[in-house]
Amino acid sequence: MSLLQAAALDGAAGTIFLVARLVFGLVLAFMGLNHFMNLETMTGYAGAKNIPAPAFGVIASGLMLILGGLGIAAGAYPVLAAGALATFFVVATPTIHDFWNAEDTQGEMTHFLKNAALLGASLGFLALGGADWPLALNVGLF
Repeated sequence: MSLLQAAALDGAAGTIFLVARLVFGLVLAFMGLNHFMNLETMTGYAGAKNIPAPAFGVIASGLMLILGGLGIAAGAYPVLAAGALATFFVVATPTIHDFWNAEDTQGEMTHFLKNAALLGASLGFLALGGADWPLALNVGLF
């Protein structure tokens, strides 16, 4: 871990980082759980967006959100967790929330921009994935 990373995650900043991880990770895990609780509806929506194998896509993306979110929250396999989340947002954002093709332009644009912000946060966690995180399990491959 670099000096900058160590300084940024010491003391109160480490506690704030834990809160950020919990809020970010648990919200995304809940979003993934929603994929399974509303599988039929979400599969229909994905099919309407011309996603190939929409049921598989909803299940796979739900797993990415659940496992990625829980990994960030716990500080376990953070590179894999953040990488899975970033991959989800890179794929889902322009394909599902293509506001430029939507009748409800404003609603889809709001979801597109929300996902773009969540992609940015995922990339931030990915950048810190190789460091030891305070108040975390700190298990990983890297």
